[in-house]
Amino acid sequence: MPSTVIRSFDYDTASQQLSIIFQSGRRYTYQDVPKETFAAMKASFSNGEFFNAHIRGNFRFVRNSGSAT
Repeated sequence: MPSTVIRSFDYDTASQQLSIIFQSGRRYTYQDVPKETFAAMKASFSNGEFFNAHIRGNFRFVRNSGSAT
């Protein structure tokens, strides 16, 4: 199901970083995210709801400069 909040997301297993691009074009990298959390997000019915319930407020993050095209 397409998300109204999240445009795309990707995960780097080696660094345990979850990169998310929101529909606004803002990019964030969440740190120390377990691969099981990424797998659960990928399998979730709603990525936005999963993000709000399990990622937001639970992991350190960095806002990346630039916007998605």
